[in-house]
Amino acid sequence: MNFEPDLKQYTMCSVLGSCFSDRAIVFLGKHNKSGNLVAMKNFNLDTMSKTDCQLIQDEIYNTRQLMHPNLIPYVTSFLDKSQLYVVFPLMGYGSCRDLLRNHFVEGLPETVIAFVLKDVLLGLEYIHNKGLIHRAIKASHILIRADGHACLSGLRTMCSLDKRSNLHSLPLQSANNLNWSSPEMLEQNLLGYNEKSDIYSIGITSCELANGFVPFAETETTLMLTQKVKGLIPHLLDCTTCYPYDDNAADNGYQSEETIGMNAAPVSSVNTRMFTEAFHNLVELCCQRDPESRPSALDLLAHTFTKQVKRINVKVTDLLRPAVPLLKTNVAEISDDLASVGGMSQQLSDLDLLTYAWDFDHNDIIVPTL
Repeated sequence: MNFEPDLKQYTMCSVLGSCFSDRAIVFLGKHNKSGNLVAMKNFNLDTMSKTDCQLIQDEIYNTRQLMHPNLIPYVTSFLDKSQLYVVFPLMGYGSCRDLLRNHFVEGLPETVIAFVLKDVLLGLEYIHNKGLIHRAIKASHILIRADGHACLSGLRTMCSLDKRSNLHSLPLQSANNLNWSSPEMLEQNLLGYNEKSDIYSIGITSCELANGFVPFAETETTLMLTQKVKGLIPHLLDCTTCYPYDDNAADNGYQSEETIGMNAAPVSSVNTRMFTEAFHNLVELCCQRDPESRPSALDLLAHTFTKQVKRINVKVTDLLRPAVPLLKTNVAEISDDLASVGGMSQQLSDLDLLTYAWDFDHNDIIVPTL
C-alpha cells in the first residue's frame, strides 16, 4: 500500500507519548485514504544536533534495508517545514514491556513467551544472516501486532560485522541496555563480541518476560558488570530456583526481594509459579558465559520450547486478555480517553528509530542539509 510522504494525507488522532529522550513526539495517526492506523514520530530538526540527526538517519536507513515479517517495517518519512515525520505501522498491543507493566506484572504466561520468542528468533536469524548484530534486544523492543505476532524493533544500535569476526566498541546510548548486554560486550577485551551476544540478550529478555523484571535490575552497575564477567548465569525465578534470602543463598547467586528488580513482584508470588524444564534449559543455554557455548538463533528455533507452538491450538490474542489492542474499530473511543491506551505511549516511544546520513536520492526521505 502506498503511504504518501505528505502530512496532509494523515490525520493526527492523539498524542501517544514521546521518544528520543523526550525530544520527539509520537502521534497516533490515521492514513486518510486507507484508514489504516500508524505511529508517527515527530522530530523538530531545529532542536536537533548533528549527532541526533545522524542517529535518526541511521535508523531510517537500517529499517528500510531490512524486510522481514518479524521486524518493525518502515512506512515512509517526510518533512513539513522543520518537522520530520517518520511513519511506522501501529502495533496494536504495544511492547512487551507495556504488557508487563499494565496487565501481567508477575510475568507473561509461558505459552505467550514461546510464541513471542519464536517470532523474535525468526527476525533475529534474518538479521544475523545479513551479517548484522542487533545489540539491544529487550522487552521494550518487542512489539506485538494486533494479531498477536511479535516484531523486533530497537534497530538503532544495530551494527555490521563487515567481514570482521568480532566487534569491540560499545553501541551509542548503551547505558540503557547494560542489563541485557552480554559479558563479553561489557568486558571490552581484545576478543570482542559477535552475534552470540544477541543470544545472551535473548536469555535475559526471557527472564524479563517470565518474571516481570529484568535480572540485575536493582544491582549496582559495577557489581552487575563484575558478576556477569565472573560467570554468574541469570536464571528464571520460580518455586524451583527462588529461595528465602540468606548469606548462603547470596553466595550461590540467589537474590533477595530487595535485589530481584525494580517494582518486582514479592518473592512469595514468584514461588507460586513453576516454569517447564524446557524453558529453564533455553534460558540456561542462552546465558552461558562462553559465547561459543551458546546456540545460534536457528538452533533455538529448533529447541523444544519454541517448537511447541506448532502443537498449541490457541490464539495468542486470547492468552493476552484482558489486554485489548488498538484497532480502527476502537481508536475513536480510545482517542477520547487516553487513559485507556494503557502503556501504548511508552511502548511506541521505544520503537527506537535508527539513523544514517540523509539521502536525497531516496524518493520518500527528504531531509535538509545540516
